[in-house]
Formats: sequence, C-alpha cells, structure tokens
Amino acid sequence: MSRGPHQENRSGRSLRTRLFLPLITVCTAVTAANIYLAAPLLSLIAHDFGSTPSAVAWLASVAQLGYAAGLLFFAPLGDSVNRRRLVAVLALVAAAALIAGALASGTAALAGAVLIASAATVVPQLLVPLVAERAPADRRASHVAAVIGGLFTGVVAARVVGGLVGQAYGWRVVFVGAAVLTALLGLATAYVLPAERRRRSGPLFAGLAALPGVVRHSPDLWRACVRQAGMYGAWSAVWTSLALLLTGDGYGLSTAAAGLFGLFGLTASVVAPLAGGLVDRFGAAKVVRSAYLLAAVSVPLFWLGGHVMAALCAAAVLVHAALVASHVANQTLALTTTSTPATANTAYVVAGFAGGALASALAGPAFGHWGWGGVCAVAGAWLVLGWSATVVRKR
Repeated sequence: MSRGPHQENRSGRSLRTRLFLPLITVCTAVTAANIYLAAPLLSLIAHDFGSTPSAVAWLASVAQLGYAAGLLFFAPLGDSVNRRRLVAVLALVAAAALIAGALASGTAALAGAVLIASAATVVPQLLVPLVAERAPADRRASHVAAVIGGLFTGVVAARVVGGLVGQAYGWRVVFVGAAVLTALLGLATAYVLPAERRRRSGPLFAGLAALPGVVRHSPDLWRACVRQAGMYGAWSAVWTSLALLLTGDGYGLSTAAAGLFGLFGLTASVVAPLAGGLVDRFGAAKVVRSAYLLAAVSVPLFWLGGHVMAALCAAAVLVHAALVASHVANQTLALTTTSTPATANTAYVVAGFAGGALASALAGPAFGHWGWGGVCAVAGAWLVLGWSATVVRKR
C-alpha cells in the first residue's frame, strides 16, 4: 500500500526530530575539534616544513583568533538569517579551507587555511540557542548540556585522535579527514534544522555594531568577559604548548603518545554538571573565585611537570576543572545580566577566545626562549590579569 504525501511529510519531520539533538551534538564535537586540530600536530608540521616546533607554535593562536573573528561576525546572524542555509554554507567553507590546509606547502598558506576554517567553525554557537528553544521545559538543561558535552569531547578528540592518526599517516591526512567529517555532518545538521522564513529588519551586521554598547553598559558582563579571557588564556598557554614539552627533549614522547595526554580533558565533561549545580546554589562569583584558586594551584604544578610526569597529570586535571567551572559560571552571568542575551553571549565567547589566542601567541616564543618555565609564566600572568578584574567593582 502506498503512503500519501501527508504521511511522507510527517515521516520526514519525525526523522528530523529524532536526529535533531544527536546530530547537533556530534556536529558540535567535530567543529570544536577543528579549532584545536593543529595543536597536537605541531612537531609533524614543523618536520614537514623543515622548521622547529616552537617556530610553528603560533598556528594554534591563529586558529583561536579565526574562531573569535567568526564568532564576532557570524554568530549574531543566527537571530536574523536562515540558520539552515547558514550552517550548510559555513560547513562547506570550513571543509574547503581544511582541504587547502592539507595541500599547503608552507606555514603561511597553512595559517591562512586554518584561519578561514576556524572562522567558519561557529556552528555550535548558532545552534545552542535553538536547542534551548526547542527542548521540553523539564529537559532544557539536559539538552543544552549534551551540546556542551559534545564541544568538550571534540576538544579531547582533536588531541587524542589527531595525534594517533597524525603519527600513523601524517598530519595532512588528519586535515583531510576533518574536512570530510565537517562537510558531511554540517550538511546533515542543516537538513534536520527547522525551516525558517526570516526577514531582516536592519543591517546584516547590526548585532556586531551593538556589541560595544552592551558590554559598556553592563559591568557584570564586562567582568565575565575579562575573567574568562584570563582563565582561557592560562589554559590555552599550557595546553597548546604541551605537545612541545612532551615530544621535546624533556620527555621524548611520540606524537601519538603525547596526543593521549588529551584524555585528561574528559575532566571537563565530569565537572560541567557539578559546576552548574554550584552556580545555582552559591552564585557565579563564588564559583569563579574557586575556579581561579584551582588554576593558580595548577600553574606551579605545570612548572614542576616539566620534569615530573605525575605533577603534569595532576595539573592537567586541575586546569580543566578550573576552566569548565569558570566557563559555566561566567557564561551563566553573561546570559542573564542583559536584555540581549544573544549579543551578550557573542561578546563573552569572543573575549574568551581572544584571550586564549593572545596567550597562545605568546606561549610559543616563550617556550623557544625560556623553555617550559616561560609557558607557565605566561599562564600565571593571564590568571593575574583575569583575577584583577574580579576584585575591581563598580558601584
């Protein structure tokens, strides 16, 4: 018996509904991995280009700057344009840039490809508001937590899977694989998104123009931005430079073995739900202070970890716990302190990644001049800058 057109339409909508959250979660993991794709492969990239790992370490900061730029320009468009079309276009642009990176013959060409791919990797920030909007009221937090869990899983996968595949087949294969996954999952995710007919009422980048005013008129949002920039910068300094320490003269590990160190990033997935409960119970400020204390303890442990593996492992656990706790608290504050949460969230995420990119850019030269101790000094300096903003209060 043949089915009528209405039955087929209902069947298609039912399939899209069932695939909505799982696809968005997996797509978030893949796109988040693209930002950190180069970090565990720096030694392989340097060898291929006849350079030193510390001389190409700045590629990690290029990726973070690209993501921050993408957030700044593309994330606010989620309120005014068709998200289905935007997700599909960004996924294809990111995939094409990753292929270009795999074909790059030098660091300049690779940096350009990484910059474009990272700028197009803003799909999670376009979809999180939609997930919260469509989730049942009694399961909204669980749905949003699933997407956040996908994001942290992607960060871990970039280091672990990227390191293993890169060691076995070369760093270019990792870029090609990431391009294929990004295109396939991006298009599949666009397919399950609801159809939208939006009419833009103002300039295309009106949300971007509103950012400075929103931050200026909300001291709480400004503090959340600076706090997370400090915390994310400290984490980025040590985490993007870690492969240089592990594969260098100190430990002499292979790229694959160094990549397995990324499994400590799973700490973030465990801490996230706990941090949410603590924020609800004690408030964002107390959780941020506790997170900064954990991060402050991790810095001397990271320094000691230059020679003692046990200290390095302990520091990795502490810094991830601090990062995710601070992120949950600060983002909660950013989303609830203004009447324009989408714009405020864009400002918050851009500030965090800009802080991380700048710290990563300084960590590479610091490692080249002063070794692992120089990287730890950069991380400590970023924590001091972030903490100084938490103790300055405007009346």
